[in-house]
Amino acid sequence: MIRFLSILFFSILTYQSIGQEFKCVVNINKPKLQNTDPKVFDNLKSTIENFMNSQKWTEDVFDNDERININISLTISGENGSNGFKSELSIQALRPVYGSNYETPILSHLDKYFSFSYEQFQPIQYTKNQYNDNLTSMLSFYAYFILGLDYDTFSPYGGELYFQTAQEIYNTLPKGLQDDDGWAQKIGFKNRFWMLESTLNPKCKNFRQGMYDYHRQGLDVMASNAEVGRKNLAKAMDYVDQTYQSYPQAMIIQMFANAKGLASLEIFKESTPQQKQQILATMNKIDAANANKYRDLSL
Repeated sequence: MIRFLSILFFSILTYQSIGQEFKCVVNINKPKLQNTDPKVFDNLKSTIENFMNSQKWTEDVFDNDERININISLTISGENGSNGFKSELSIQALRPVYGSNYETPILSHLDKYFSFSYEQFQPIQYTKNQYNDNLTSMLSFYAYFILGLDYDTFSPYGGELYFQTAQEIYNTLPKGLQDDDGWAQKIGFKNRFWMLESTLNPKCKNFRQGMYDYHRQGLDVMASNAEVGRKNLAKAMDYVDQTYQSYPQAMIIQMFANAKGLASLEIFKESTPQQKQQILATMNKIDAANANKYRDLSL
């Protein structure tokens, strides 16, 4: 567990990594488009996978079994000018749970505003503090956002550096692109701006502490001591509830519900009646639209 040890002792490993941070698999759903050769999307798939999997995103070393599995599904809905495409991006990131063969989702999100330009064989290259193109910016944003989520689960607020890097990516966008639906500061839009805003907002500090308790003190402990693990998971859910009360519109809360709702239900099925009622009450608050799926927990 090279990465965990580096976090535990607050050290940075500087020797060459034998593997990168992600295992990313891309699927592209494409209609028959009037002006685009379908082979463009085959090339795009391999280009995105190579970019996500080969880029060195951190200074830490990841063992192969520590790498974050990312599943990307890109649904092309139409053409947008020369070499431009309208699409939606479904992205899921999975964190390994220590002491088990289980992975837990830390992100499960649908981005409805994933428009970009791409020419066949066009490389995707990320340069720090520099804007190259929207596709590079969006993919790099998600890479660092996922790293922020992941590192928050290993130490309290451990993902701050990566969330700040995602913020820097936003700051390098041309002014016109910052007004695009996927990036814009528009009320009611569930987009990348509000993902980051809610994560870095001081009102969500308790939520981020909760993510450490949920994963490192909760799930990672379950294999050795299920009772202690569930106790810490219940504590984490209390932090989520506190955050919801102070900032009910926080996008990160809904994203948590999307990623963890059913998984949390399964974990707490063997819990005490008090813990069951706590998780049920919290999930019904933060995910009221899907309250039906939590009803079995009270049985």
